Amino acid sequence: MNMSTSQPGTEIGYTWSIRVYYEDTDAGGIVFYANYLKFFERARTEWLRACGVDQHRLAEENDAIFIVRSTAVDYRAPARLDDLVKIISRIERLGRASVDFVQEAWREGTLLANGSVRVGCVDRATLRPAAIPPSVLAALRQGPGVGDSAD
Repeated sequence: MNMSTSQPGTEIGYTWSIRVYYEDTDAGGIVFYANYLKFFERARTEWLRACGVDQHRLAEENDAIFIVRSTAVDYRAPARLDDLVKIISRIERLGRASVDFVQEAWREGTLLANGSVRVGCVDRATLRPAAIPPSVLAALRQGPGVGDSAD
């Protein structure tokens, strides 16, 4: 398990690595800017998995799904083909029906992009806001289980 608690006041963090493939790059040979949102999404999904939250089961048993409500990303430096990028994710705020994440993309000590993502829990049939199930809140507060590995 890779934990990131490098900044004061951060809660439980999670680090997940991804390799840059040709399909991730644009005509200039650098990672296309929108792909950082994909990288951030995958990192949050893997974090949930490491916390023991199965999103398919959550939908089936609780009629609850997570949706992205808002994003903001700052781009600092380019990533290129074959780079190994580490995505660091932290919960900034855990509410009754939403979670605010702060996420960063790093390559060997260089910050490539950082952003914030608000994820909301909604009823899967109506898409109206719904409380995050207590078991999921507890799992997020606890963080990934001991022995889990993102790399």
